[in-house]
Amino acid sequence: MDEQKRLFLAVVLSIAVLLGYQFFFAPAPQPDNQNQNAPSQTMDSSESDSAKVSDFTPKTVPATAPAAQTDLRDFRTITLSTPYYTIAVSEYKAAVTSLTLNDYRETNDEGSPAKQLVTEELADITGGIFSIDTAKGGIRGLGDAVFSSDASSTNLSLNQGEKSITFFWTNPDGITVKKVLTFRADSYLIHCDIIVQNGSGMPVNDGISICVPGYFNEDVKKRSRFAYEGPVAYLDNKFTTIKPKDIEDKDTYSGIVGWVGYTSRYFLTAVLPDTPEDATVKLTFANDVVTNRLVTQMPRLDPEKQNQQSFTLYMGPKSHKILSQYDNLLKKSVNFGFFDIIAKPLLIAMNFIHDIIPNYGVAIILLTILIKLIFWPLGTKSYKSMNEMKKVQPLMMEIREKYKNDKQRMNQETMALYKTYKVNPASGCLPLLVQMPIFFALYRMLYMAIELRHAPFVGWIQDLSGPDRLFHFNFAIPFMDAPYGIPVLTLFMGASFLLQQKMTPTAGDPMQAKMMMLMPIFMTVLFINFPAGLVLYMFVNNIISMGQQYYTQKILA
Repeated sequence: MDEQKRLFLAVVLSIAVLLGYQFFFAPAPQPDNQNQNAPSQTMDSSESDSAKVSDFTPKTVPATAPAAQTDLRDFRTITLSTPYYTIAVSEYKAAVTSLTLNDYRETNDEGSPAKQLVTEELADITGGIFSIDTAKGGIRGLGDAVFSSDASSTNLSLNQGEKSITFFWTNPDGITVKKVLTFRADSYLIHCDIIVQNGSGMPVNDGISICVPGYFNEDVKKRSRFAYEGPVAYLDNKFTTIKPKDIEDKDTYSGIVGWVGYTSRYFLTAVLPDTPEDATVKLTFANDVVTNRLVTQMPRLDPEKQNQQSFTLYMGPKSHKILSQYDNLLKKSVNFGFFDIIAKPLLIAMNFIHDIIPNYGVAIILLTILIKLIFWPLGTKSYKSMNEMKKVQPLMMEIREKYKNDKQRMNQETMALYKTYKVNPASGCLPLLVQMPIFFALYRMLYMAIELRHAPFVGWIQDLSGPDRLFHFNFAIPFMDAPYGIPVLTLFMGASFLLQQKMTPTAGDPMQAKMMMLMPIFMTVLFINFPAGLVLYMFVNNIISMGQQYYTQKILA
């Protein structure tokens, strides 16, 4: 393989990086600064620290009923604050209409409100999250039921221990449904018991359906191309994504269901059976809303009999560290797709380092050093090959000049030269080939890991999941996505590529050498919109590579 082939391979690899980025990943991740139009909810101070479970008839509190349900009686919305979140549950459908996370913000701006997981628009369209119904309509009116609750106040707080709130409703046939939600002060998990008492004269043979809707408009659809957003399930021991466009062709999945939910880039809403069981996942997609339903079969319920089914509800961050604390399958929701087998160990290693040194920028630097040490022998072999190529460069120039009119003979003599001096030009490209999967896996991890969301490093880098920008300009810059500013770290990275290129033996053809010198510019433009965490990785990797290359060449000199 001569210098032209080396150049060709380098260009192909660079284009592969660009095309792979465009195909698999997001157009440069932006800081998570777009407000989700979350409803602003004003809370009064708590009137009671406990909710009594009793046959309590609630006070009538004016509330705005859904447009299609203006004939329903007034209903209350119960708000509960814990150290982790503030949740609002409406008596209409006993559904969650709001949940804000105390440890996460909508944007990285100072004074940004807490992250809202149920947008006002979604709540208006669907009535809320985790509403219940029967699969076949066996309990008449359940889908639009207005429950009563035993909460003694519409504003409650929970600072330690647990608290249960019971929502109950009886239909005209005498069938009573109770939904008991148990909240814990030290967990994102919410326990849910659904109790059906058959007071009618007929048996009930149906399944319970729990709904997890999500808003899926054109903007979400575009984002989903790069980091999946939409309905998900853990089905038959496999993380399963269900694209909304495919629902028309297939809307029902059956098997052993671990959980069913809806995921965004950083957050998850899910319902889990107490134990994985044979169940059904049923989906619908209409009016920009995807509804994912977990349907579990009840045993035949004869008159005067009662049945109870238990579930766990989750609304919170897709944090591997947090979800790994729970004795369930939710940690499987942290999935990096094709590169998961590489990305997840990188995430675990980064979090381990962060536990020791609580700065994710430092953690990325140390992780880069660790990766470099693992591939150190391979890098040394590559730099030795480059040094050998440099030695035979004058002989190659002679061959090119002598056989410039006979390409076949030129290639034969070149290969003979490589064989005589035991030079393998391909070995110089091997480290790049080996590290490309790590590059893509690291990109995937840095783009999707909630740990890096709004994570500061130093100075102007206050969000490692977004591009680095020093200053913000109110005018557009070519090749740069908003926000516009000076990509300082990216420029440093480009400079390191340039220095590294100067240390690399040049091609015999002056034109090829000039083309190779354009590669640092190409890489700088390519990385200008990448996450600051990934740019930091590449910059540190280049610095270490230059040190290793200098050391290796000095020994061989």
